[in-house]
Amino acid sequence: MPQKSNLKKLTRRGVRELDVKINFLEGIVKRDPGYVEALQILGDHYTQRGRFEHSLKVDQQLSQLEPSNPLVFYNLACSHSLNGEFDDAVSALEKAISLGYRDFKWLTKDPDLRRLRKHPLYRLIQDKIRKMKVKVT
Repeated sequence: MPQKSNLKKLTRRGVRELDVKINFLEGIVKRDPGYVEALQILGDHYTQRGRFEHSLKVDQQLSQLEPSNPLVFYNLACSHSLNGEFDDAVSALEKAISLGYRDFKWLTKDPDLRRLRKHPLYRLIQDKIRKMKVKVT
């Protein structure tokens, strides 16, 4: 499953190509709303395009389709963070960790979680990781 990608400046051509990919994937998902792989890619493309509210909806849909997938809940946390919904981001991260998410090094530098890491609620996640006796830089 793709992780949410870094937000990067797109060229005009890059934006156009990304929009074509998004339109294509939206068509696929409209025909098959349970197509997990297409939803994952669509959510990633929405994030790249800065369409965070759309990415959040996709990640919420994925969390219903894949309720035991830790990466789905990690990406849901990223989407909540990008939308400024920090309570929901922490809840999704806690769920991801309880389901087995363990890439704590990435969690500490993922640009999609930058705003959450500056929020006081992020300490709940840090405390949870510390109790697991995992070193986080």
